[in-house]
Amino acid sequence: MTIKRVLSLFFIVILLFNFLLADEGMYPISDILKLKLRSKGLKIDPKELYNPDGTSLIDAIVMVGGCTGSFVSKDGLILTNHHCAFGAVQAASSKENDYITNGLLSRTRGEEIPAKGLTVRITASYRDVSKEVLSAVTDKMDLAERTKAIDKRMKEIVSDTEKKNPGKRAEVSEMFAGKSYVLFIYTNLKDVRLVYVPPRSIGEFGGEHDNWVWPRHTGDFSFMRAYVAPDGSPAEYSPGNVPYHPQRFLKVNPDGVEEGDFVFLLGYPGRTFRHQTSFYLAYEENHRLPYVANLYDWQIRTMEELGKNNREVAIKHDARIKSLANTMKNYRGKLLGLKRLHLVENKRNEEQLLQQFIEADPQRKAEYGSVLEGIGKVYREMSDHAEAELILDYHRSSSQRLSSALTLYESAIEMQKPDIERLPAYMERNVAETKQSLRQGLRNYYEPTDKAFLKHTLMQALALPENQRIEVIDKQFKGRSELEIDQTINQAYAQSRLTDESLLLASFGKTTAELEQLNDPFLRAAMMMYPIYQRLRETRQQREGALSRLSALLVDVKQQFLKASFVPDANRTLRLTFGRVKGYTPADATHYGPITTLRGVIEKTRAEEPFNTPQKVVDLHRAKDFGRFKHRKLNDVPVAILYDTDTSGGNSGSPIINARGELVGVNFDRAFEATINDYAWSASYSRSIGVDIRYVLWVTQKFTGADYLLNEMGVQ
Repeated sequence: MTIKRVLSLFFIVILLFNFLLADEGMYPISDILKLKLRSKGLKIDPKELYNPDGTSLIDAIVMVGGCTGSFVSKDGLILTNHHCAFGAVQAASSKENDYITNGLLSRTRGEEIPAKGLTVRITASYRDVSKEVLSAVTDKMDLAERTKAIDKRMKEIVSDTEKKNPGKRAEVSEMFAGKSYVLFIYTNLKDVRLVYVPPRSIGEFGGEHDNWVWPRHTGDFSFMRAYVAPDGSPAEYSPGNVPYHPQRFLKVNPDGVEEGDFVFLLGYPGRTFRHQTSFYLAYEENHRLPYVANLYDWQIRTMEELGKNNREVAIKHDARIKSLANTMKNYRGKLLGLKRLHLVENKRNEEQLLQQFIEADPQRKAEYGSVLEGIGKVYREMSDHAEAELILDYHRSSSQRLSSALTLYESAIEMQKPDIERLPAYMERNVAETKQSLRQGLRNYYEPTDKAFLKHTLMQALALPENQRIEVIDKQFKGRSELEIDQTINQAYAQSRLTDESLLLASFGKTTAELEQLNDPFLRAAMMMYPIYQRLRETRQQREGALSRLSALLVDVKQQFLKASFVPDANRTLRLTFGRVKGYTPADATHYGPITTLRGVIEKTRAEEPFNTPQKVVDLHRAKDFGRFKHRKLNDVPVAILYDTDTSGGNSGSPIINARGELVGVNFDRAFEATINDYAWSASYSRSIGVDIRYVLWVTQKFTGADYLLNEMGVQ
């Protein structure tokens, strides 16, 4: 055997190892009992984690907004992240009652404040519906028809399920594109209230400076409570509602963890993309990630400047800045990771090997030979139009005024259709949430910011190359001076009435003719822009149809090639991940231990945000008043922990659970090197970050004096 042949085989082995390794991590609940977790370090029966025939730990896990949380008492007390509660705290705050800065404590249940905009979702059951979904597809359909048929069948399944299960929410989740689908039924609790949120100087200590960074010293936790009607059914907020009694809640272990301990997380991770091709990764690296990161960077700086001398304005911006900054830094990390790990190049090498495998057999070649090329063709088309399409996406979402107008105009069209044929936002089951979103947009609305964002995307559109021009925008603004554009924008805002909440909500679902009678400049703009967005939606349906069919074939042939089954990418359904408390080496001669302490908080403290630790914390540390929460070896209160579980966005707030099934921390972040997790996972650098339960309890008891919360959790 030649040296070249040996090296080629070695290269294949290495690629296969990485391929298989990257597929591990976020396991669907259906896989939990197959994982042999006792051999990994679990000390309880795996059926304690998931028992399809009874209650188990998964019954204590909830989705809170876009995050995860867990029940920690029989009276519906929920532990999640500070940043997951942030939007609700902002909605409750004012210049006079600045809960964002000062924190919030409800000493009685009567004082608990509604967490506006938040619901709690609990997974009740699931079943595979792949055959039902794909039965809607025929070989004679074109690509857009295929997408529409699958979408309609999924809606029909959801509608039928919710009729049979009053009060429940149903969702069909795609596990492998064009191949497998699972129906999830959820209990949806609508009355959620804020119980305790630490001050920002603890809950967001280090701010964006420390975000996605280790070592970390952030007390990123909050307590909420779920309520139901007196008969136990889900209900909107009412003073007469009672605490929800979960089937299961997690026992809190105040002794925390040690380095090397086995831990696992249950939660609702967002999207991962590990089964995607090099074509997808190249699109992300060259187009979407840099565009969004740069846009959000500009928007953050604009909001900070507009709110720097006015706390009332800053409160309106706080949640949005926090969200955009988190995404921006994540995307910057992804871009660095893509380049550092040469992910696109490595994927191409893997695909070359896969293509060689396909072409080695005539039958495989006939069935799969054009799969990769077909996927590449779709992404080349997307790349050719990327700039214009991204501007259109963010032109709508950046301006609340334009977004509201487009929502009203879409509602006028969609509400005339049979419910099952509407876009999801306008189906009867979702109308209340869509209207709530309109209300929420008004609460955080600040006109100078909205004007600046609208103008920014307009100017981007006017600078597009000739092959990507947006005709409607050109017709209105091309050739005009910046002063003339400013005048047009100012005039439109002065004439528009879409900040009137009663008018806005009353206009939802009206006919297009009725909307025209309002003579609102933003509604006129929406009417002109709508055909462009409709064409873009249809184009994407064509692409999705192609990728759905091709991706299903790709998974089939990859499984043949690797002789292995795959874990589906995360898709905001309940997942398990496990690992150990473990440090890492991000660079030469640099090793990070896995536990930080209160001493580190004090060392970072200075008299300016975001490192302005409350004086009481400093005094308690100086007095070594650690109570029972002192780490024996470190002789201090542990603050944050590091572990090698596989997490993604949506795992914020996931409980960190020890080998005996006890809660020992709350997940909130990843190390900067692990921002690439969504595309690839590595045992060397993928690390997640959580707040140690001892710091949660120490802050709650010693700093805040909320001993009653510890008593409720059974912590003595």
